[in-house]
This record gives sequence, structure tokens and C-alpha cells, in this order.
Amino acid sequence: MKQVYFIGIGGIGMSAIARYFKFKGLEVSGYDRTPSELTRELEKEGIAVHYEDRPDLIPKDKEGTLVVYTPAIPQELGELRAVREGGYKVVKRSQILGEITRGQCCLAVAGTHGKTTTSTLVAHILTSCGEGCSAFLGGISRNYGTNMLMSHNPVVVAEADEFDRSFHQLHPQIAAITAMDADHLDIYGDLEHVQQAYRIFASQVSDVLIHKLGLPLERSVTGAKMYSYHTDDSRADFRAERLRLSSDGHYTYDLVTPQGTVEDIRVGTLGKLNVENSIAAAAIALCHGVAPEDVRKAIGSYMGAKRRLEEYVNSPKLTFIDDYAHHPAELAASISSIREIFPGRKLTAIFQPHLYTRTRDFAPEFARALSLADRVVLLDIYPARELPIEGVSSEMIFKDVTAPQKVLLCKEQLLEWVEQDNQADVVVTFGAGNIDRLVEPIAEILRKRI
Repeated sequence: MKQVYFIGIGGIGMSAIARYFKFKGLEVSGYDRTPSELTRELEKEGIAVHYEDRPDLIPKDKEGTLVVYTPAIPQELGELRAVREGGYKVVKRSQILGEITRGQCCLAVAGTHGKTTTSTLVAHILTSCGEGCSAFLGGISRNYGTNMLMSHNPVVVAEADEFDRSFHQLHPQIAAITAMDADHLDIYGDLEHVQQAYRIFASQVSDVLIHKLGLPLERSVTGAKMYSYHTDDSRADFRAERLRLSSDGHYTYDLVTPQGTVEDIRVGTLGKLNVENSIAAAAIALCHGVAPEDVRKAIGSYMGAKRRLEEYVNSPKLTFIDDYAHHPAELAASISSIREIFPGRKLTAIFQPHLYTRTRDFAPEFARALSLADRVVLLDIYPARELPIEGVSSEMIFKDVTAPQKVLLCKEQLLEWVEQDNQADVVVTFGAGNIDRLVEPIAEILRKRI
């Protein structure tokens, strides 16, 4: 194999693997539908990217080319049809990740929410303590400015993605499961099938399985040693004690573990949600053999992943945060966390729903989560890989939102609304679509008011 061609190279998971093969000295190129900050970074790194469906730009050497595609790409795409019909070796992203991790020590994090922050923190702990790891992350680490860390140490940190059952390609030595909520029902059908997929993943863990206390995982699902974690439940094997909040929104706690207590861990990222994520990451690192003092230091210096409660403006007068939450449970947890950090302040939630199917399946739950805010700005649905579904729109969520103030806008109207709004206090953008393109322009508008 001399070259690797990626169909959907701009995806967060795909771009990490593209960087891995570039690091290994192979020729790497690919297609994506639209330019983004990620694709621009790839181009700067010497990876050719084009943005039109052009089968003629696929490398001609069929024998020497591996084609990797993401299931998020439409099946009717001309390039995907061309490689399938043209005799190329064509594999899904998840299969390649499974191949890369095989034969190395794999530390994986799965869960319907919390997995990007937790896996990125595990990678940071291993990197900052000097052991090093390769890491395939579902977000951009703010400590390192990338979603791909490379090391010659045969330890791989992977985000185990449940979409399309991708995580069944992984066989980790140590893994954590953070949540098992209903999601991707277009694939799984119902919650029971989601949970069954997680049990299959758990059965593939060889040494240690760490799970959030209360998840429906019986000891019989895996031959690995099982530990539970929780923010503060005394029944959990790993938990926080003496949890205290400072005025800047950061928590400090003592970590209780089966081996003893690690005192005075200050969490470098905001909110109680990140206390929980840090406990899961600490559990993985400690079970892997990292020294407690190294874990404590790394959690304190961790800056988080981009778009995970990421601060852009933070003053007593005005605060602006961006967050990737796109599932009702994530949204409710993030809003509750922000409420706790900034008590007594007025919270405006700007939300872009992601996928027609997810909106259809969870409209009442989204409405309940958004109703935790003082004001709600609801945008139109970001379709991603989907075609519209008749009768499904943001109105399905909007009609049931009970926040004191609410407004329904299309994305193109948002910046003008922010410009004219004079009630901004704590403003948060939420969503997994292209709302991220508006984050910096919103920040620019709000910075002028401080």
C-alpha cells in the first residue's frame, strides 16, 4: 500500500486517521463536501483535498491504494460508486481504526456523551506524564491543537463511536463507558438495541472495564475486571469527595479510588460535568499504571476539547460559551452545569438541532432540556447526511419549549439577532452541525460590549 484516499476526509475521525497515515509516510489525499478549518489544516500539512464529487481525481493505482470512507457519506456519491465498482480495496473508517489499534495497548472511551472530553483527557495524562500515546480523538484538543497525537509508544487512546456500530471493531485492554442513552435510533431502532450494542463492546474489553455507576451492565457481560465511577455516589469505586467550587467556575476535589485517595485535584475545565469526565479519565489512567501525582497534575493542566464548554468571553458582565451538545441528555447536563457555574445569571441557549431523525425521535426531550434556560433561540435543523423528512422541523421542539422567552430563527438570521439583542448575560451556542462557523463572529460581537 502506497497511498490512502479518504472519502469524507474532513470528518473529525477521518481527518485523525488521515494524519496518522501521513505520519507513517504514505501519500494521503481525499474528498469532502465543504471546506472547513479542519480541511484547511490538512492541506497545510501536505494532504490534497478537493470539494467536488470527482471520480477522475481518485488515484489511478488500484493495487497500491486503500480507500477509506465514512458511513456519513451518501451511498449514491459518484466517488464511492467508482471505487466500489473499480476494484479498489474499500473499507469503513471504523475497520481501519480497529486494524491500527490491534497489536497495541488500546485504551478506549465509549458513551453517548462525555467520550470526547474523557478520551482527550486520557491522552493528555499519558502525554504530560512522559509515557506518550497515539490518540484518535473525536474533537480538537485545546492543549495540542489537533485531533491526532502520535507516539512510538505502542499505546493507543481511541474514542469508541457507537454510530453505525463502529466501536465493535475495537478490542481494548482498558475501556470506559460513560453513558448508554437512546441515540442513533435510525440505526438501532430502540434503546434496547443501543444497550445491547454497548454490551457487545463491553464483552470485547480484555483487562478493565470502567463504567458510570447505574448503567445496565451486568458483571457477566465481560471477562474484564469491572469498576464503577460517579461524581459523588459513595457506592462507586472511583468518586469525588470534598467537592468545592471556586468563583471562576472550576472545581477541586479529592479522588477516592480502590487504592487510596488522591487529594486536591483541580479540574482545568469548567463545570460539574467535567468533574465526572475527569474521574472516568483518572480511573483509566490509574488502572493503566500512571502515578497518582501525574494524574492530579494533568487534570489541572487540561484545557479541554474544542466545542466542549469552551469559553470565548468570560466576565462578570457577559459570558459566551460554545458547546457541542446535540443529544437531549447532553443538552440538559450542559445547561445544568452552566447554571451551577453562574448562579443567578440569565442564560440564553442558542441551539441548532442535528439530523431530522434525531429531532423526530427526541423532540419532547429537547424541549424539556431547552426549557431549563431563561431564553431559547432555536435554529433550523442541520441535516448532515440526511434528506428532509416530511413534517419534521425545529417547530416540533419549539412548540413545547416553556422557557420565559423563545424565538425561532434560520441560521442566516442569527448574527443580526445577536447584534440587536440587548439582554445578553450568559450566552451559549449548542449543536453538532455548522453552528460552529458562527461562534467566532458571535464572540466578536459580544467582546465589544465588555
